Amino acid sequence: MNKVIKTSNNLEITVLTGNDIDSSISSSDKEMDIRAREAVEAAIKKAKICGKPVARYDAVNNTAYIETSDGERRYV
Repeated sequence: MNKVIKTSNNLEITVLTGNDIDSSISSSDKEMDIRAREAVEAAIKKAKICGKPVARYDAVNNTAYIETSDGERRYV
């Protein structure tokens, strides 16, 4: 399902999700997307190992939070 978002200066951004991604982007863009996701996952794992907090987003509550290495969440 595509979602179109209008910015304050009347630009439109189309957000692709699910199966729409496969038919809408090139294979090299898919590869770059996969690598970017893996890089983010690796950075989060490294931060947890080093005991650093990680900023995340709770889609259910629509709120950002900080997650510490012991799993505690502090909503901001």
